[in-house]
Amino acid sequence: MNLTPVYAIKAGPLPWKASQAGIFGYRDLLPLAPGDSPVTLGEGQTPLVPLKRLGPRLGLHGLLLKDEAHNPTWSFKDRLAAAAVTKAAASGASTVIVSSTGNHGAAVAAYAAAAGLRCVVLTVSSIPREMSILIRAYGARLVAYEKGPDRWSVLRQAVEAFGWTPISGAVTPPIGSNPFGVEGYKTIAYELWGQLGEPPDVVVVPTAYGDGLSGIRRGFADLIALGLATRMPRLVAVDPFGAYAHGLHAPPGHQPTVPTRPSVAFSVAARVATYQGLEAIRATQGTAVAEPSDDAIVRMQLELASAEGVYAEGASVLAVLAAQQLASRRWIDADESVVLLSTSSGLKDPRSTAGHLPELPVLAPTLTALEAALPPGMCT
Repeated sequence: MNLTPVYAIKAGPLPWKASQAGIFGYRDLLPLAPGDSPVTLGEGQTPLVPLKRLGPRLGLHGLLLKDEAHNPTWSFKDRLAAAAVTKAAASGASTVIVSSTGNHGAAVAAYAAAAGLRCVVLTVSSIPREMSILIRAYGARLVAYEKGPDRWSVLRQAVEAFGWTPISGAVTPPIGSNPFGVEGYKTIAYELWGQLGEPPDVVVVPTAYGDGLSGIRRGFADLIALGLATRMPRLVAVDPFGAYAHGLHAPPGHQPTVPTRPSVAFSVAARVATYQGLEAIRATQGTAVAEPSDDAIVRMQLELASAEGVYAEGASVLAVLAAQQLASRRWIDADESVVLLSTSSGLKDPRSTAGHLPELPVLAPTLTALEAALPPGMCT
């Protein structure tokens, strides 16, 4: 089962300090004891970008993107890592261990380095080269396995044998991550409330184990308990192969497994939905969407980049495609405020994009050659 910290939340003065940067300005709503010293790299306070060109193309006039690539390791996982590594350091841990396909491992490696802790990352052999370099640059010990579930088996054994602190899930079927770390995602809800002045109507979250989805729901629940908001946004989970869409329609207590294959949205290519993720969707009258096509993902990745200047990872682009699907079904109204959670940067895996780009032209140094290489009418 999932563990969830419980707080004594009272309506009244805002329980955060604007003078403290990043997520630890909200420390009274995070699982920190008074003496816990935050391990921070300046995470949080990421921009909320109106998609003024792409939104109308998709039939959505209030489409916004929460760009989590502005975090220190270019990923929303920094919020989880900051909270979880802070608690690990405060508890006297010497080594943290994490199972990850990339973003999670990079974030934990960075924050472990900042805390002076050793870090071990268990990954899959298909991890993108850029992810591998990033994790090892932070000083973590990175090892890979051919079969994904082998990571969890070894992680459990290491925790039991060596007393290391796990910063990710360690079982299958998955049940989420480090419970202190998941609380770090609540700060996304707090920031959205501050940026918009109220909760949005819909939040779309690329989802694997449901940590971000669950944390965002808890954050909005805190705002309601504090009397700062009166409603909860509808939460949407999106993954490539429909683990959450199938999970929503399964009998209670049953977690169907969906077939998967390699995907450019590899970080959320879940085979099975988690209970915490499904609970967050159901409790907010949300829904779930799938998009298995790599071609559709990369085409939208390039459209988002060229229209709005945001180069997002494949998993993040799923949120755009989900909004497009739901707008076409009229599940989202054209004038509703819709926030897409862009979880990380496309720079983590540029090879997935490269195959959809034309060859780089090498020209003679003449204006005529330049004009011939450009689209018709561009020079007029």
